[in-house]
Amino acid sequence: MQVDCLRTTSLGDTSYLLRHAGSVVVVDPQRDIDRFLDGVDGATVTHVLETHVHNDYVSGGRDLARRTGADLVLPAASGVGFAFVPAFHHEELAGQSGLAIRPLHTPGHTPEHMSYLVLIDDEPRAVFSGGSLLVGAVGRTDLLGDEFAEQLACLQYGSLQRLARLPDEVGVFPTHGEGSFCATSAAGPATSTIGREKSENSLYQLTTMESFVEAQLGGLTPYPAYYAHMAPINRTNPTAVGRSDIPELAAAEFADQLPRAGVLDARSRFDFAAGHVPGSIGIESGDSLAPWAGWLFDFNLPLLLVLNDDQDAADAGVELARIGFTNVLGVMRGIDEWRTSGRPVSAFETVTAAQLKAQLQGDWHGQVLDVRDPLEWAAGHVAGSVHRYLPDLRDGLAGRANPDEPVWVICRTGNRASMAAGLLEGLGVEPIVVATGGVPDII
Repeated sequence: MQVDCLRTTSLGDTSYLLRHAGSVVVVDPQRDIDRFLDGVDGATVTHVLETHVHNDYVSGGRDLARRTGADLVLPAASGVGFAFVPAFHHEELAGQSGLAIRPLHTPGHTPEHMSYLVLIDDEPRAVFSGGSLLVGAVGRTDLLGDEFAEQLACLQYGSLQRLARLPDEVGVFPTHGEGSFCATSAAGPATSTIGREKSENSLYQLTTMESFVEAQLGGLTPYPAYYAHMAPINRTNPTAVGRSDIPELAAAEFADQLPRAGVLDARSRFDFAAGHVPGSIGIESGDSLAPWAGWLFDFNLPLLLVLNDDQDAADAGVELARIGFTNVLGVMRGIDEWRTSGRPVSAFETVTAAQLKAQLQGDWHGQVLDVRDPLEWAAGHVAGSVHRYLPDLRDGLAGRANPDEPVWVICRTGNRASMAAGLLEGLGVEPIVVATGGVPDII
């Protein structure tokens, strides 16, 4: 038996290819299915397993099963509107040459959630735990609404106890990991074993349901707005996507599209600061592009991209498509032509955390806005600063700062502070962005 991990870093998720005796089982694939087909490399795919109805991406499971002739397996209570093989607790799915897949009902992250225990010749070898047991964490239980969070947390406690009864040497392969908003706390990026999680995962040290529920619900941070749209799509019509050419636009063509689109500038934060199309939001291309785009733009709003010449527009298109943003109208390469054609350009000043720290040590009375999440703020912040979480800026400053005076914006590393700049400009605020370093370098 061999398990290949296909990591989607921008979402903090991992999909898996389980290989045994010439056949393959695919677990929790995203909708860009070509990379899974490439990974299969001509082997027979017998099953495509979904651990739950996903809240953080559009699934590619249905179309991958169609393309390969595999059985599409979902929890029996998933409620999807298309044909699938229902997974029932402890009702085994037959594999090839001594392989069996035993669904384990592990509700909590979602009510229908299934983990899949893999047995070779009746010996438990691995469990695909989806959003139940993670590395050093568990899946959060509030994604269906606060009114269900406590009940699902109680179920999550029982699911962890169920998984703890597996042999210690069984490998743990979770879908959600480091960087995922689906985890209640910082999850590890790698795989684990049941024994290691029982000894090292702090949630296994909580011996009562009451203490577990308190821990589950006490450390939650907000999650991206686009999540609300994922499960409905995954229950009705999740479709696969591939790489596609995104039209290259001249400045005049870009301007013609502006009235009906949002502008996502995925160049570096420093390029964005030096000059950008007014009204655009700068989200650096990389690990955080997709979730923050899904949070800071209305769902599936038509988008225009601004990229440098060395950035791949098709890659950005795939990142966005994974979370349901499929309406990318075109890309403009930098803003040189935009600028030289006499069109308006916005810019803002960037500073380092060391520069802000030096200001704070003098007789200075400027405004400092912290845009980190509420738990980060509560754990420690710059004296005299005010707090407004980055996505909440879409609804304004809420009186946290004086828009008539420049606002110094800070986060942990400079990434979120740079994203906030575009939103603040839209509110008529002059941002001065701490783009290098952040709060940990000052307090």
